[in-house]
Amino acid sequence: MADWVIVVDDDMANLKMAGHILSQNHMRVTGLQSGKVLLDYIGENQPDLILLDILMPEMDGFETLIKLKELEAGKDIPVIFLTANEDEESETKGLKLGAMDFIKKPFVPEVLALRVRHIIDLNRLQKNLEMEVDKKTKENERLSLHVVQTLADAIDAKDTYTNGHSGRVAKYSREIAKRAGYTEKQQNDIYMMGLLHDVGKIGVPDAVINKPARLSDDEFELIKNHPVMGARILKNIKEMPKLATGARWHHERYNGKGYPDGLAGEDIPEEARIIAVADAYDAMTSNRSYRDVLPQGIVREEIEKGRKTQFDPKFADIMLTMIDEDVEYTMREQ
Repeated sequence: MADWVIVVDDDMANLKMAGHILSQNHMRVTGLQSGKVLLDYIGENQPDLILLDILMPEMDGFETLIKLKELEAGKDIPVIFLTANEDEESETKGLKLGAMDFIKKPFVPEVLALRVRHIIDLNRLQKNLEMEVDKKTKENERLSLHVVQTLADAIDAKDTYTNGHSGRVAKYSREIAKRAGYTEKQQNDIYMMGLLHDVGKIGVPDAVINKPARLSDDEFELIKNHPVMGARILKNIKEMPKLATGARWHHERYNGKGYPDGLAGEDIPEEARIIAVADAYDAMTSNRSYRDVLPQGIVREEIEKGRKTQFDPKFADIMLTMIDEDVEYTMREQ
């Protein structure tokens, strides 16, 4: 069944253009010309996403979104604002009201289709995770490790060259945490964080993830957005409120030159600092589209070089000890 998108805009030309682009991408599209019509329509209709223009007569997009979120039928439908202006104040206001994204008019067909598809997929994944958590909560159980491992495998399967990556990062992270004096519960929690640290890659096109050549700037921006996507997916899982920590901040650098937030030193959550070392280690000790497993000596040099710049020196030192103990170089992708 095709994904269903409602487009709300008082300009008929914009409605026709958006409808054409999304229909060409195999989506069902309904065009409406005012916020009031949308609110009346949504009572008995449940689209997968709403594209909502900001500047409309009588009721603008902001007021429409506020009233939509007050409706039981509308509160969980993701909304992307449409705007002809790059206005930071409007964007901030829209995000605070609950909008998922902004798309600039006139539309760039590829951008419109890609962003709509990503938000629908992310919202569906989050709902599935929440349903699974609700199910386990009713049974008085924690989030099933099996479910998380299955999801981690699905993430890794997007990349031909990262089979088992999430599981190895989780295992290395747990070992670092153990050696750092974490309790058993804390070790298990960081293992779960490690399993789901790359969940945001669900929203990155396979062609970008598997591209063997150098990424363009636009493609790299898509990759760089996966921590934000991951945190957005995981933040509402009440059973493990810190689950989003590893997803959002595992690409921060100790010197503040990482992404997405440019955090530095102790401002980076400790769990994310651990996962960052484990993630970098596994990236070097597994096959990639552009190279084979790196020699152990080079891996060690890179971890050593990254102390105090890329990595927290405390956790980098623990990883260096683990490398030195691995005389046969078995701690890598096999």
